[in-house]
Amino acid sequence: MKELSKYQVKCKIIKGDNVMIMVGRSKGKTGKVERVDRKNDCVYVSGANIYKRHQKPDTKHPDGGIIEKPMPVHISNVMVVDPKTDKPTRIGFRQDTEGKKTRFAKVSGTTL
Repeated sequence: MKELSKYQVKCKIIKGDNVMIMVGRSKGKTGKVERVDRKNDCVYVSGANIYKRHQKPDTKHPDGGIIEKPMPVHISNVMVVDPKTDKPTRIGFRQDTEGKKTRFAKVSGTTL
């Protein structure tokens, strides 16, 4: 595994988590995490934080026009949604009886 830099913290949010955006233009929207950018501490959430970009015609977009582009959200501005209560929650780690490290929701105690 790649070493973390001095300023990067361990990321508790992973790809596929259902998260809620807590601040910004898309506040209150929920969606799945499509991608986690560990270098910039950002996540890409499907259906949230979509910006419109004016695109000149090129080989990828021969007609050009206005395209919708998902933009990243800083990892501190999202919270994982608890599957039991459907409310945002913090994430904790604990070890199973076999010694495996698992994530759990701090609100309800359910494993993720």
